[in-house]
Amino acid sequence: MNDGRKDIIQVIIILVAFIFLIKLFSIQVLDNKYAELADSNAILKQIDYPVRGLIYDRNGKLLVYNTPEYDIQIIANEVKRLDSAEFCKVFRLTPEELKTKFKELKLKKEYSPVKPTTFLTQLSNDDFARIQDRIIDFPGFYIQPRSTRSYTTSAFANGLGYVSEISKSQLEKDITGTYKQGDYIGQSGIEAYYEKYLSGKRGVRFKMRDVDGLDKGSFKNGDLDTVSVPGQNLMTTIDLDLQLYGEFLMQGKSGSIVAIEPATGEILAFVSGPSYDPNLLTGKNYSKNFQFISSDTAKPLFSRPLMAQYRPGSIFKIAQAMVALQEGVITPDTRIVCNRSIINCHGSHRNEDLRGAITHSCNPYFHNVLRRMLNKGKANDPFTDTRIGLDEWSNHIRSFGFGKPLGIDLPNEKSGLVPNPAFYDKAYRGRAWKFSNIYSIAIGEGENLVVPIQMANFAATIANRGYYYTPHLVKSIGNTGKPLPEYLQKHFTTIDSIYFNVAVDAMQSVVEGGTAQYRAKLSDIIVCGKTGTVENNPPLFDHSVFIAFAPRDNPKIAISVYVEDAGQGGRAAASIASLMIEKYLIGETKRKHIEDYVLRGIFN
Repeated sequence: MNDGRKDIIQVIIILVAFIFLIKLFSIQVLDNKYAELADSNAILKQIDYPVRGLIYDRNGKLLVYNTPEYDIQIIANEVKRLDSAEFCKVFRLTPEELKTKFKELKLKKEYSPVKPTTFLTQLSNDDFARIQDRIIDFPGFYIQPRSTRSYTTSAFANGLGYVSEISKSQLEKDITGTYKQGDYIGQSGIEAYYEKYLSGKRGVRFKMRDVDGLDKGSFKNGDLDTVSVPGQNLMTTIDLDLQLYGEFLMQGKSGSIVAIEPATGEILAFVSGPSYDPNLLTGKNYSKNFQFISSDTAKPLFSRPLMAQYRPGSIFKIAQAMVALQEGVITPDTRIVCNRSIINCHGSHRNEDLRGAITHSCNPYFHNVLRRMLNKGKANDPFTDTRIGLDEWSNHIRSFGFGKPLGIDLPNEKSGLVPNPAFYDKAYRGRAWKFSNIYSIAIGEGENLVVPIQMANFAATIANRGYYYTPHLVKSIGNTGKPLPEYLQKHFTTIDSIYFNVAVDAMQSVVEGGTAQYRAKLSDIIVCGKTGTVENNPPLFDHSVFIAFAPRDNPKIAISVYVEDAGQGGRAAASIASLMIEKYLIGETKRKHIEDYVLRGIFN
């Protein structure tokens, strides 16, 4: 009997001991929160945020830099007898705001009562100066240094982009695990496209503390610390002086200016109007300012050079001419009567050759040119014949960079539209179509759509007599002295270079004696250009369009200007383009009357 009780007691003792062993194993091995709790009393882990790379213009002028800011972090288990009234006074919070902060704290994904968690963000230098000697009065709260973006100028905002805290959706897409909640990331422009070069790599430091939370130096002499790696600096292709002048000319207008160096594809100016001050999207007022800017009906965040899709208008006639010459349906000497019963026209011209038709922007001429291009008699019926011709035409046009993203080093580039047979099949829902249904594309109207960056690239392609480099905004990454490899490759059109001499001659005539002669001509520089007046919805005025390059030989600048609701291309757009060319090549504006005309903004 006694032996039985003894056995039972032994079994119970063994079971209890076994339970304690399992619990101890769980505490020490499986569950590390107790170890964290013990460590956190003596060791504080601090993130060493990297310095984000600086951004310069092509001449070394600083555009974007970093200024210090500070977060306040909390280890909840260390907060003892918080004097909330004094805390609110020091940190300039209302009691309601403080309560909200504590509620939000526990909802954060990274929250742990024994680990540092961000409590207040983006304190300025002034804030830091005010609270740095008082932080010791609030056990459990710590200062975390970091930096925010600042801008030397309000120019080039749509190209530079902005930086803000990473969103939940972006964090979920980060399969590399590089980012943590609360990190900053480029959200648009160069800041987004070159994020991996600009961002750098974070480090970490472990600090010893005494029982009062005072800093006692590095843990294990800093052997476990890692140093942050700063981001790489970027030199852009932008000429800041030219950029500022372009934005000055575009004041009060909607549209864009894109200027390119033809020999390299480097973008000299990237103007979107209207724009915004990038300094508004930094610091603690980011959310409020972003809401204000994004709700503006003028859409200042909308990057028109990259995202606006317009009909090209008469500038497209140069592309039509090049394709027709390549296909052999016309020659430079081909004359076509300006028959206005077919399609309306302007001016007093009558029976022009190709150069004259471009100079005077003759609509009937290019209506006839496209008909010859699309209806070559390769099929027995006009419907199939048009399909064959349109397919050939669209392939040529796309070789200029139209109808597809060029691949500029910015996110969200639009493609425009070059219609092909598949497009019209869908548009007509299976019904037959032929040249007479689509002839408006001959003069850059109808279904054609281009993006301003494509228009500037087209001007650069003509300047180069048949090839282009992909337009880009970054000239050098870090100390390489080079852009990304894809921006060093030539892209050739399907048109023989010899035919571009016709386009160059005609564009010179446009400026010297054609539709742009009154406002685009410069006394000491040969400018080659083409006007466009794009149909708009009444009662609004048409859009004003102009492309150009200069000088004629060994061109240094190619440009496109698109001014919405401004009427004829020979007015607003041609004036702005010629002023930009003059500013870049000469360094100053000698035609003050043209500048005054642009600034008045009365073009009709």
